[in-house]
Amino acid sequence: MKILLTGANGYIGTRLLPLLLEEKHEVVCMVRDKRRFALQSDLSDEVTIINGDLLNADTLTEIPNDIDAAYYLVHSMSSSDAKFEEMEKTSSENFSSAIQKTNCKQIIYLTGIANDDHLSKHLGSRLAVEDELKASGIACTILRAAIIIGSGSASFEIIRDLTEKIPVMITPKWVKTRCQPIGIRDVLAYLTGVLHNEKSYNETFDIGGPDVLTYRAMLQGYADERGLKRWIITLPVLTPRLSSLWLNIITPVPYSLARSLVDSMKNEVVCKDNRIHEVVPRKCLTYAEALHLAFEKIDQNSIVSSWKDALNRGYLTSNFMDQIKVPQNGTLQYKVRMPFERKAEEVFDNIWSIGGNRGWYYMDWLWHFRGFLDKMFGGVGTRRGRTSNTDIQAGDVLDFWRVLLADKKSKRLLLFAEMKVPGEAWLELKLIDFHGKAFLSQIATFRPKGLWGRMYWYAMWPFHVVLFKGMAKQITTYKPES
Repeated sequence: MKILLTGANGYIGTRLLPLLLEEKHEVVCMVRDKRRFALQSDLSDEVTIINGDLLNADTLTEIPNDIDAAYYLVHSMSSSDAKFEEMEKTSSENFSSAIQKTNCKQIIYLTGIANDDHLSKHLGSRLAVEDELKASGIACTILRAAIIIGSGSASFEIIRDLTEKIPVMITPKWVKTRCQPIGIRDVLAYLTGVLHNEKSYNETFDIGGPDVLTYRAMLQGYADERGLKRWIITLPVLTPRLSSLWLNIITPVPYSLARSLVDSMKNEVVCKDNRIHEVVPRKCLTYAEALHLAFEKIDQNSIVSSWKDALNRGYLTSNFMDQIKVPQNGTLQYKVRMPFERKAEEVFDNIWSIGGNRGWYYMDWLWHFRGFLDKMFGGVGTRRGRTSNTDIQAGDVLDFWRVLLADKKSKRLLLFAEMKVPGEAWLELKLIDFHGKAFLSQIATFRPKGLWGRMYWYAMWPFHVVLFKGMAKQITTYKPES
């Protein structure tokens, strides 16, 4: 079968793609920017990659006419734009119109459980997308999931951060809301199981694991799995805004995503029925089993995808790869050229491992303090870390940076700032040879926005002098413990 996969570089899409290829399907991956679509070399000959922006109907002309089925795996939950409902409506309308012009026989849509009478704005928007896809006249299979538990999932990382970092939690009343978590492995099994399965045509299924738990029980279950003693105190006075700020500060999620999550947590997300088992028979993982599997992937450093890597100030609106060429005009720069005499591969290994658990080599506390300030002003902060400690590629998150270019061959790493700054910022690290000597070139570039942007740069200048020189020196001399 020929399958159209939208959201192919998202958390779910990245994991679904190899499963579709294993089943010998021909997959067409639609992404907004081919430059940020990381594809393993052993899959590159088996997929077709097309550009398409669901917010712009004119860009969807590359969708092939001969597709048999299409996965709709895009959303704007993380968008900071107040018009995210309108964005989702436009996106689904454009998708439906484009698919109607093809031979597609089935649309598969993964969304959230929406069984309450009074839904949050986010869940209500997801429901509207369902209606739009059904109106296309093509057989739709709707899979509604609650919290997805897996290495790299937003839900898992929130639970992990809250439980690992806070022995005594003062929590809002939404921790008493019930939900039915499901492991990422089971979600993927259902997504592949309903494909070309006529029993699933024009059906809506709730999917969930065997456990129905409150969010409090999920936090406690995580603590038990990790052997941690935790106390959870619930206060009814924490407003949604305060709850969102609390999540934003403690966990890696930005405020916009935290607000969407908190607003949705007032709704119970419990399966209404188990009809999915008649279509795709499966024994799903328990919550504890899903946690255990996530821990294994983290310990093995084999996280396939992360919600962070699909997020950049709004999934549907961003196109950060346009920043891959660092501008020369109207910018301010601070350059460091540090000589070294050791093997270039050893120095580049240090560049390749920067951020996350390794840190930034020099005055790491100052980087974290800058991340804390960013969080306080609604930014992403440094808690996002990095998906893998050993690998890095374009599109990945690196604390409060986004990787634009990770080129081992030319020994160059280019980062674009996602912290809140009055302008745009790039950080480039590369190894160069100059007159027979090896150097680490480190260039911080800033394009200020107005007078305030220039004042910000010059206020930070003394810190740049100390921080970047010290960082360059440590990168060229650091030797990891064997």
